[in-house]
Amino acid sequence: MRLQKVLANAGVASRRVCEQYIVEGRIRVNGKVVTELGTRIDPASDLVDVDGTAIQLDATKRYIMLNKPTGVVSSMKDEHGRPDLRRFTKDWDERLYNVGRLDAETSGLLVLTNDGELAHVLAHPSFGVTKVYIAKVSGRVSAQTIAKLTKGIDLDDGPIAADKARVLDAGADTSLVELTLHSGRNRIVRRMLAAVGHPVLELVRRQFGPLHLGTLPAGRARELTTVERGALLTVARQAAPVPPGDSVGGEL
Repeated sequence: MRLQKVLANAGVASRRVCEQYIVEGRIRVNGKVVTELGTRIDPASDLVDVDGTAIQLDATKRYIMLNKPTGVVSSMKDEHGRPDLRRFTKDWDERLYNVGRLDAETSGLLVLTNDGELAHVLAHPSFGVTKVYIAKVSGRVSAQTIAKLTKGIDLDDGPIAADKARVLDAGADTSLVELTLHSGRNRIVRRMLAAVGHPVLELVRRQFGPLHLGTLPAGRARELTTVERGALLTVARQAAPVPPGDSVGGEL
């Protein structure tokens, strides 16, 4: 299909405006700027971005944000019969999967999708996609403790350091701590905070890559907005760039 038609079908703008974007050099296909209006691409395989923001061309892909409540396991079918994620996917016909996991007692942002490649990039710690957590912990957290978390501590399965850490509120008995991590290790936030003497009382994930939980109520799910999808796809493509040799389709 012609590039301008694909862009218009994807909701970027009218075909005439998309043609202008192409001529202005604002469109890239597989990482290469395209300025020829006759360029043809394959929407099923080619990757397109406008001004550096990825465009979703495959309409069969679904990207859902869920505010997972506590007491629910991060599985589409729990073998022990515990509450799972199936109840939150009834509004979509596609078979969705969760990207990564939150333990049953942790609430917050979970991404559900049928895009396997994106899920792999977002979930694997080697790609460095960050997650932001807010933890209510026992005790008053000091600046020295925050420094320990960012410098690194030793756990049973190896050393770990927070990308960022800060105290949001510190009382006599409890504190609120924000941690930013890209690690995908099991129960890592709880284990880190326990290791520095501040067991977690409540834990919520507020951010996953470019996505923010915002005001989405616990137990509710919604499709990502066009802007959110673009931001998420952009992060995924930057983490896993197009292999050398991938090229744009022929021109007319």
